[in-house]
Amino acid sequence: MKYKFNYLIILIYLIFSSCVSFEQNNVLPAASLKPYGRFLFDAQQNLELISSAVHFGFSFTGKECILYAFINDASDHNYLQYELDGVYQKRIKVMGGSVQQIVLSANNNGQHTIEIYKTTEATTGPIFIQKITGNSLHATTPANAPLIEFIGNSITCGADADTSNMPCGKGEYQDYHNAYYAYGPRTARALNANYILSSVSGIGIYRTWNMDSPSMPQVYEKTRLNTKDTLHWNFKMYSPKIVSIALGTNDLSHGDGVHKREPFDSSIFVKDYIAFVQLVKSKYPTATIALLSSPMINGSERILLQNCLTAVKQNIDTLHPSDKPVALYFFKPMHAGGCSGHPSVADHAILAQELIPFFKDLLK
Repeated sequence: MKYKFNYLIILIYLIFSSCVSFEQNNVLPAASLKPYGRFLFDAQQNLELISSAVHFGFSFTGKECILYAFINDASDHNYLQYELDGVYQKRIKVMGGSVQQIVLSANNNGQHTIEIYKTTEATTGPIFIQKITGNSLHATTPANAPLIEFIGNSITCGADADTSNMPCGKGEYQDYHNAYYAYGPRTARALNANYILSSVSGIGIYRTWNMDSPSMPQVYEKTRLNTKDTLHWNFKMYSPKIVSIALGTNDLSHGDGVHKREPFDSSIFVKDYIAFVQLVKSKYPTATIALLSSPMINGSERILLQNCLTAVKQNIDTLHPSDKPVALYFFKPMHAGGCSGHPSVADHAILAQELIPFFKDLLK
């Protein structure tokens, strides 16, 4: 009788364990995900996606799964985009006001992998992930590969690049973002490298496109890349092999005609750029620093920016003679086809093709 009772207890335990395992395998909470980029987990363990192209992956079986996402502002909207089995699919509009159930479908009942990306930048606001439901769900881990961090402005964000949903001028700024197809992620994927984007539209080394602040040095250490954020980013989380910095377009901007705009000051630009590179080197002592020019600047200003970047390189290399030399890349002139003079999705493909040999050499 005692043995039968013990057998019954064991049987109940096994059934209970199977049910728990089944339930856990069909609900993947956000806390179990392994995001890559700038992110946080809130008090409810929702995943806060912050930076452009911050991403996470998971696998499921069957024909579909459901992603639960939301934004806090009921009157606003934001965008995700995703890959299915390694193939890019589309952008997904996330509306404010309630948790949105996003169905992700496949063509067959096999095992599938999904990679979710934040389409927009930090200043557009975060997107929160609550959970994923489906069959045989498992969070995936990013590949063990060299990392490139891309620091920059709206070009690096992939802003004003994608008019597939609506023509320029008909929507809001975030409606045209496509971080997945920006030059940085394109370049990194072509080289089988990991990537993170630390980019802010309108920002420069010592001023913005139309005002005196904030600058990239003022926001870079903030988790959400803005001066109001009280949280400091944990730079020990990643160890990039290369840090690419593409700033200067907005410092050279002539402004909006409303705010007072002083002429571009190359001495301030070079001085602040040197200080910023030293800040980056303090976070990542072993990384190679690569300074990129701007595809949106032509004529005499293009030459001016290139001369400034050369001066920054010379100063940094002198100050840090035992470190890896700073690398320079000057984009070819481009007449951008995106909104507001920004590179389009097709233009970003051209920029990436330019950069692939340059970064391939740096990764050796």
